Amino acid sequence: MPLAMSRPFKHPKTGIYWLRKRVPDELIKLVGKREELRTLGTKDPALAKVKHAAALAEIEAKWANLRSGEKSLTEREAHHLAAPFYDRWLQRYLENPSQQTDWRVDLGLRLFQPSLISANYEFLYNNADIVLDRDELRVREMERWCLEWADSCASNLGHRLAGNDNRILARAIGAAVQRASIALQQLAQGVSAAVPIAASSSPIFASLHSQEPFAFSDLVDGWAKERRPVEKTLYEWSRVVKQLVAFLKHDNARALTGDDMVRWKEAMLTEGLRPKTIQDAKLAPVRAILQWGVANKKLNSNVADGISLDTRSKQNEKKRSFTDEEAKIVLTAAMASSDPVKRWVPWIGAYSGARVSEICQLRREDVVEIDGIWCIKIMPEAGSVKTAGSERIIPVHPALDKSGFLKFALQKKAGPIFPELSPDKFGKRGGNGTKVIGRFVRQLGITDPRISPSHSWRHRMKTLGRRHGLAKDILEAMTGHGSKSVADAYGEFPVEALYRELCKVPQLNVGVAK
Repeated sequence: MPLAMSRPFKHPKTGIYWLRKRVPDELIKLVGKREELRTLGTKDPALAKVKHAAALAEIEAKWANLRSGEKSLTEREAHHLAAPFYDRWLQRYLENPSQQTDWRVDLGLRLFQPSLISANYEFLYNNADIVLDRDELRVREMERWCLEWADSCASNLGHRLAGNDNRILARAIGAAVQRASIALQQLAQGVSAAVPIAASSSPIFASLHSQEPFAFSDLVDGWAKERRPVEKTLYEWSRVVKQLVAFLKHDNARALTGDDMVRWKEAMLTEGLRPKTIQDAKLAPVRAILQWGVANKKLNSNVADGISLDTRSKQNEKKRSFTDEEAKIVLTAAMASSDPVKRWVPWIGAYSGARVSEICQLRREDVVEIDGIWCIKIMPEAGSVKTAGSERIIPVHPALDKSGFLKFALQKKAGPIFPELSPDKFGKRGGNGTKVIGRFVRQLGITDPRISPSHSWRHRMKTLGRRHGLAKDILEAMTGHGSKSVADAYGEFPVEALYRELCKVPQLNVGVAK
């Protein structure tokens, strides 16, 4: 009995028609699943038949390519496969061509040219004299996009490319996007340009709606399993994704569009969220997770790419340092407090420039004597640090010593020196410490919103460093700011050198504890 012809089937709950086709046994390992399942995106039975026929033809063509084995690609064939990328890029920005800023036309001709920068950045370790060129890094990023798009293109079409052919396809894709970007540049200037638009979507850019659903939670789980973020990051990023899902009112990552991301961004602006919060705490996590999905063939493209907003603060919104007078007010009040947190956290911040989270998680064993100089160690064993450069040693400033900090710290038993601060669900004391210090400083009458009760000490340390001529590399080493060039990462920072520079910061006249 002949098998029934594959036909659209209606989803029992949504009424939307779907395609379902069993993968031939010999192709299951190559396809990675036993069944092709994709939505046709319509409830109209007549339209569903048309879409079903087109989707079925794409699948059969893909399977035919897979059966043909490894393929050697000519440049002509690569440009043919890359042609739809021109159409797609053009369509994406056609209505507002000036908004195309992701692809740097001025750098397009530098793609896939010999470079000091290799894909795995080995140059960082082999050449101490190279200062990173932002344009060169941007070129490498554009090349990475092209290579990932080439992977996705070949995978979608069932091509198993031989040897270096993926790079040939990536170069062709880069050329297509370059041409489209030049056309958009001309259109943005009011110059007529030849802009042929594909009449219908290519299989390479088949709508994400035509693939089986992929839950955002599965995307986050896959990203987390591979990247292994710290617990707090996983919690916060998962929460952001859940907020996006609530806004979308669906949980299909493959149905997410660039327009959805723009609408979400605009909704958050309407709610009153600060642009920097939206950019760094909302869009950036989603963009990173989607990029993992693209790199691991879960998604066709990262629709969050290029969606951003201006986060530059207005002059009257920029955070600033404590002035000498403000610093005296806070430190004098701190000396009079019986609360160890209020007493010592501002003083440590004032004479070290350490982050409040780093100060609040200090342990007795982090206060050590090195080469005759008492120091504070900022170590991941005490709690997570912001970056690799955040792990460091800071000498105890003479003013901090005279104030009685060493006597306070050295009498503590092993463990946190601020046990009064309750750790949060992730074991961190910094959040509660920030709240305590925030209320304390504001109650002293320092209400300028440009002052951050805890973080303005870091601003002040950089200001004092410039005022009193501290060596820039040593100041950055003490504050835990990253090096700007490969050469900066060479050698060590002797404690005596750190102490010599730190002592250039003068002690404020606020009295000394007896």
